[in-house]
Amino acid sequence: MSRSSDQAGADHPSPPASTPPVTAGPVTADDLARAVRLSVRLLQTAPTSAWEGRAAGSLEWDCWETVEHLSDDLFAYAAQLGPSTPPLDREVPFFWHRRRPGGPANAVHADRAAGPAGLLQTLEACGALLVAMVRTTPPQVRAHHVFGVSDPEGFAAMGIVETVVHTHDLASGLGLGWDPPAEVCARVLTRLFPDVPTGAAPWPTLLWATGRTALPGHPRRTEWRWDGTVRS
Repeated sequence: MSRSSDQAGADHPSPPASTPPVTAGPVTADDLARAVRLSVRLLQTAPTSAWEGRAAGSLEWDCWETVEHLSDDLFAYAAQLGPSTPPLDREVPFFWHRRRPGGPANAVHADRAAGPAGLLQTLEACGALLVAMVRTTPPQVRAHHVFGVSDPEGFAAMGIVETVVHTHDLASGLGLGWDPPAEVCARVLTRLFPDVPTGAAPWPTLLWATGRTALPGHPRRTEWRWDGTVRS
């Protein structure tokens, strides 16, 4: 989801009951750190054998590739904020490549010999890089993203979407349960998806916004994108 339209998931959880709205606010580095921490903690509970040849939900990537893709997203967002004058019309020119046809194009690849523990350490490290950049980059800084030139808060929100939605894909493939914090999802929806339907809980709404499921009265999206532009 970081550099081009991502594959949409196809999980269909039960329709959520209407819930009172969760108070939103600015997306913070703490929100991002929490999302990454909870994701890593969950994925660490999967037995080593569960990673062998498992597709991540309905994605064409396996679970290992999906964690590499997520790590790469977080790394790329941190890198985009890094230059003294971040580019506004292109990405920082790292070289992304695919290890196999149809696999994700990444600059970040984990050493397979390190096993799932090493893979998750790579994810944790890339998340920490983005958290640090969001904390230390002045709020007036702008940088390029294909879904709109954005600010540090926007990149934090994008990193959270990548983290919680791909953890959903991974949890489906690994047989785990995943329910990220409602208040974090609410803040991300307000920042990146301001026109989503109201009336459902934030997490199912975020899954709908990213093409993973349907909502009552709203069929599953086949095309989607967020709006990363800076809010006035």
